[in-house]
Amino acid sequence: EVDVKRIAARDTLSYFGVLLDDNNRKPICRLHFNRAQKYLGTFDANKNETRHAIESVDDIFNFAEPMRQAVKFYETP
Repeated sequence: EVDVKRIAARDTLSYFGVLLDDNNRKPICRLHFNRAQKYLGTFDANKNETRHAIESVDDIFNFAEPMRQAVKFYETP
């Protein structure tokens, strides 16, 4: 959807964020790995986060479409 050079990562105390253009107002997803149950957070057009329980890192691929939609939302004028 966009050049990989535009994707940035930021680690915070409570989650690992994947951002577009290194801008915290353009989140693509969040990884919540600080607990026994791991979650992937995806965002809708209103930037509301939905947490999805995942068992392994490979499960992230199951949520490619919501992440693509987030990027498309930021790219729409």
